Amino acid sequence: MDDSVRVDKYLWAIRIFKTRSMAAEAIKKGRVLIDGLPVKNSRLVKVGITIDVKFPPITRSYKVLAISGKRMGAKLVPDFMEEVTTEDQIELLELTRMANSMGRRKGLGRPTKKERRDLDNMEVDDWDF
Repeated sequence: MDDSVRVDKYLWAIRIFKTRSMAAEAIKKGRVLIDGLPVKNSRLVKVGITIDVKFPPITRSYKVLAISGKRMGAKLVPDFMEEVTTEDQIELLELTRMANSMGRRKGLGRPTKKERRDLDNMEVDDWDF
């Protein structure tokens, strides 16, 4: 294993981002912070530092436990990083999820799968002309 690796490669390897280019884009937009400061793709990650990644509306924090430049299976990720996101950020995420789940009122926008099936199963006799 290496003793340091580029931050974009590390974030991709520990499965924070689906692709390395998505990690690089987040870094370019200033969403990845080390020691409270935005970083560049070429910044080297070392064991023991904390990486903050902004996923609006929250900021998740990860502590580096080990270094790897190769993408790994999800079961191996806890050996390489530890999530140290604060409780208030996790509560904010839950509140946001609850608010979004109640967003669409019935009859507005695109029909749900169940509503679509019900529409398809309607017979012409049910309609009033």
